[in-house]
Parts: sequence; structure tokens; C-alpha cells
Amino acid sequence: MNIVKTEIEDVVIIEPKVFGDRRGWFTETYSKEKFKELGIDIDFIQDNHSLSAQKGTLRGLHFQLNPKAQTKLVRCTKGKILDVAVDIRKASPTYKKWVAVELTEENKKQLLVPKGFAHGFITLTDNVEVQYKVDEYYSPENDRSIRFDDPEIGVDWDMDNPILSEKDLNAPMLSESDANFKY
Repeated sequence: MNIVKTEIEDVVIIEPKVFGDRRGWFTETYSKEKFKELGIDIDFIQDNHSLSAQKGTLRGLHFQLNPKAQTKLVRCTKGKILDVAVDIRKASPTYKKWVAVELTEENKKQLLVPKGFAHGFITLTDNVEVQYKVDEYYSPENDRSIRFDDPEIGVDWDMDNPILSEKDLNAPMLSESDANFKY
């Protein structure tokens, strides 16, 4: 496995080794021991899997408040997404900055999204499957969203009129959010 740093500290891309031959390929997507050797010592406790049927489906920007904040390890197992992490830690030198990475079934890259970041993605193909690990269980009372098109953040989704859930369509701007992360 290889780690690629991004413009924001602690948000990293993980490139697993892929072994292929005439039969196909094999890759190890997660190994607690190997991740620890790379400096990632996180106790993941739940796996999640989503299907988005249509290109242009946007899910996000989501996070959970402290004390139920989540670190996410995200990968796209079918299709292609633009995956986004936004720093929402007040007083951080990268507060309101974002990183976008294309995750595809072909490149097999993964994005590590730490606690204190909002996360979202937009599908770039039809029938996209995304799988991700988290280190905290889902907590409805701590579940939050911020607007995908918040002008203070300015994520370039590179797509007009995304398909949104009611929750995401009605999410507040970051300035109106009760996000409780500090750097």
C-alpha cells in the first residue's frame, strides 16, 4: 500500500497494491497491521455500502458531531465518483478548504476522511457503488449536513443540477451549522 498526501494534512489517498494476471486481479483493501505501519491506527467498527443509480447523484456534505464524529475510509467499487472532504475544524489553517479525488473501480484508490471533516461525493457514471469503513456507529442525533453548494466553501462539483435527497437539499450553510470541531 502507498499513501499519497493531499493539500490538507490528515486527508490522504491510499493506493493499494493490485496483482493481476489473465484471470483478473486481487487487492488487499484493508489490513489493520499494514495501515498501522503506514501511521494510520484507526479502529474501524462498521462497513457501509451505497448504490446510486444515476450519474449526477450527490450525497453530502455529511458529518457527525462530537462525541460521535466519524473517520471514513472511502472507496468506489463500481463506477466512478468525485469524492470530497471539507475541513470544518474551526481555527484550522485549512478551515473551509476542500480536497477532491476521483475514486473509480479501475484505480482502486481510497480516501481517508478524518473526524472534523464533512464528506460528500457526486457520481460520474450510472450505477455507482461506494463502500466505506467508519470508526464510530451511526448516531441519528449527531448526524448533520451542510449545503453542497455553500459559497464560503466553493466545492467545484463540475456538474449542474445534481440529484439530491431532501436532507441534502435543505441542509444549512456551514455558517448556520452547529459543527463542533476545533483544531
